[in-house]
Parts: sequence; structure tokens; C-alpha cells
Amino acid sequence: MNLKGKQKRFLRAQAHHLNPIFSVGKNGLNQTWLAQLDGALQKRELIKINLQQSADETVEEVQAYIEDNTPIQVVQTIGRVLVLFQPASEEKYQDLSLQVKKLA
Repeated sequence: MNLKGKQKRFLRAQAHHLNPIFSVGKNGLNQTWLAQLDGALQKRELIKINLQQSADETVEEVQAYIEDNTPIQVVQTIGRVLVLFQPASEEKYQDLSLQVKKLA
């Protein structure tokens, strides 16, 4: 699902009150971390992650790594925080993705 401007605005508004639940630290990026990220998004669809001060990667590197290796989309970056979206595969968790589709 490629997000349009209106859809991204909606998701940014929905993410405003969220706190980051994942972080990138000195251990860096790996497939296990991506699998955990995917698992969280399958239940929530929209999450925030942050880069710790000790992280060797930049926000741009993390964004590229996530988008190149998964179907997860980065909706927004604010400083060292990224907002991520991925539609859930199970219907019972598809609340946000159904609302996003209506905005298309």
C-alpha cells in the first residue's frame, strides 16, 4: 500500500499521542529486531521507534534499512523518532488500515 498525502496526515495525527515502543541502540539493526518490529505492527499497525544517543546509525539509515527489508512504511520522522505503519494481516487488528483505505 503506497500512502498518499491525506493518508499520511491521518496516520501522523493518530500517532501523535503514541510513545516509542522500540529503540535502536548500540546493537544496531538486524533481522531479529526487524522480526520483532513486524510482530508489533501486526497487532498495532502504527508505532513509534526512537534512536538512542548511543546508536551508530542515522535516522536516514534506519529508515532505508526498514523500507528496503520489510513492507513497513515510514510515515514521519521527527528528530530521532520514526513513525511506522504496516497494515495487519489479521482482520481483527485491521482498524487503522481500514480507515486509511477509505481516505484513498
